[in-house]
Amino acid sequence: MLLLVFLSCFAVVYAGGGNFGDSCSISDNRLQIGTYQFYSDCNSVTYCAPNNTCAHRGCRKDDFPFGYPQDSDSIPPKCRRGQFCPDEMDVCQEVLSVGSACQMNRDDQCEGPPNFKELEDTTIRGLNVNGSICLNNVCMWANVTEGEGCVVQNTAYIGYTASGEFIDIVSRGNCRVGLYCDAQSLKCFQEKALDEICDADKECSTWNCLASGVCGTDLAFDHRVSSWVYAVVVIGILGGMFGTLVGLFFLHRKQRERERARRLQYWREQNTFHQNLSQMREAARASIMSLPANNSDESHMPMVQSTGHGSSGLRHHFEDDNNMEDYDDSIVNMQQLVEVRQSRDDGRY
Repeated sequence: MLLLVFLSCFAVVYAGGGNFGDSCSISDNRLQIGTYQFYSDCNSVTYCAPNNTCAHRGCRKDDFPFGYPQDSDSIPPKCRRGQFCPDEMDVCQEVLSVGSACQMNRDDQCEGPPNFKELEDTTIRGLNVNGSICLNNVCMWANVTEGEGCVVQNTAYIGYTASGEFIDIVSRGNCRVGLYCDAQSLKCFQEKALDEICDADKECSTWNCLASGVCGTDLAFDHRVSSWVYAVVVIGILGGMFGTLVGLFFLHRKQRERERARRLQYWREQNTFHQNLSQMREAARASIMSLPANNSDESHMPMVQSTGHGSSGLRHHFEDDNNMEDYDDSIVNMQQLVEVRQSRDDGRY
């Protein structure tokens, strides 16, 4: 039955190309072989009316019918409780009583029994609808108990895989939920438990008969994990987040330390440079002040140009560490003063 759900979701929708008002033939309405999808000469939003023309559909079976744009105003309504929309989707009809003719696998077209709450299938297997079932195109109630005679319907569906086509036979019966209708004896038997011998999926309570001939686990079972698994996952997530934050902290701290070391080295170099420059200035000033006041050759000494109003040429203000031109001028002036001092000591002046 899970295969039926799969095929209903992914099977190609067979529909003709007739638009509204185009001609059609009711005799062409049919179920496609293998998929049992309803086909007509009209497109997916129209049906073939009795006058053999395509007309707008008057009802729908699905919440999201195929062929209509999203939020379309032309989507037909769903039928109210106690009615059904046939495969043609022409107009809502009243549910059918037991023994009435119904369309293939349209359990919803049959009227439910008075005790439908006890007989209805609440799983996703689609065993019946409200305790009623359509078998061999006849409405029945799924109320046959264990050991009693039952009706079975075997339908061969065509499945598709990457390697090609395969046949899957789906067997349905009118037994109560928890029982299955044996195709050989036509009697209802209790479903088999896990690892018991089986011949078909319907015989297993898990609805999964393995190729080895035993009942396997339910493929549609809601697998639940223990609470400790959630705890481990939460701890792992929190640990990963905390570890990432700690790793980033240490990484950026190393970068900050390297940057701080570079800035400290730069400051020390600049401080040393300023100290050496101040020492040279003081040495040059002391050398000039030690010259004799009445030296006749004083007029022959090179003059040091002043760089500002009322200030000595030796007094430079270094406002920018990157202004290397001022540093170069100061060094040149100091070199000139040193040469003057050496010349005086050698007796050149």
